[in-house]
Amino acid sequence: MAIDFKKGDGLVPAIVQDAVTHRVLMLGYMNEEAYKLTLDRGLATFWSRSRGRIWTKGETSGNFLQVREILTDCDNDTLLVKAIPSGPVCHTGADTCFNEENEPGEMTSTEFLVYLEDVIADRRNNPQEGSYTNHLFSRGLNKIAQKVGEEAVELVIASKDDDKELFLGEAADLVYHFLVLLAQKDTKLAEVVDVLKGRHSR
Repeated sequence: MAIDFKKGDGLVPAIVQDAVTHRVLMLGYMNEEAYKLTLDRGLATFWSRSRGRIWTKGETSGNFLQVREILTDCDNDTLLVKAIPSGPVCHTGADTCFNEENEPGEMTSTEFLVYLEDVIADRRNNPQEGSYTNHLFSRGLNKIAQKVGEEAVELVIASKDDDKELFLGEAADLVYHFLVLLAQKDTKLAEVVDVLKGRHSR
């Protein structure tokens, strides 16, 4: 990307956004060196105007920002850094530097499904040790499909009883494993919804 570092005397604003929840986390500044380090390490690195040096977010707290994508604005003088935070982003201990919670609990049901789909996709592209989702992906398509079938059978069995909590739990398990299967097949939930929309219009 042709980033215009000259306009801001060697610095460009870098807006950091959660790659999954899309919540704005913080604003920092990058010079050319910080930008290159960010690309090389995959960790958001900035130029500290107060300390007068390069710093990587999380180098003291351990709450790093794992970069997933960097975009520039139309003037090439501002960056949008999409990242996954490994902990609270603000030095005050808040989730964001704007004192907002970065939790999926604030989402509608539809928004949470999209959020969960994004989390699953991120696990596939960026495996994390100990992740159950990554364990599923490591077993391959046949095992994932088999797991979906098992969950569907368990849901059918649960539906025969009057235990709503058990039924909801099995339904949630099926939806989750179905999303994993979609990710394994490089298919988005929106594509399934499009099929439903097409059938609904008939």
